Amino acid sequence: QVQLVESGGALVQAAGSVRLPCLDPGRARTFYAMCWFCRVSGKGREFVTAINWGGSSTNYADSVNGRFTISRDHAKNTVYLKMNSLKPEDTDIYYCAAHTTLVAVTTAPDYWGQGTQVTVSS
Repeated sequence: QVQLVESGGALVQAAGSVRLPCLDPGRARTFYAMCWFCRVSGKGREFVTAINWGGSSTNYADSVNGRFTISRDHAKNTVYLKMNSLKPEDTDIYYCAAHTTLVAVTTAPDYWGQGTQVTVSS
């Protein structure tokens, strides 16, 4: 059973920053890609960013490109989402997720974390 554990959710002021770790506490395993999604009211979960297993390729939604950065630390089994220049519209629950096969990273992943809340005040 794959378990992904997010943390780092916080209340921050606009223009501030936050970093969200996503830990896979189980045995070291290989995924095709790790992603972050957020929950958009009435639209389900929306793609934010993804990184391939080797860390050589990343993808970002247009709304966060240039402000958010995804990275990974294999030694710690952890993927990070660094969120800079935060805006009130970034307020949401952010979910870590994993793809186990070669698919478009914007499609529904195979595994999800429980989510962590980020609230940006104006």
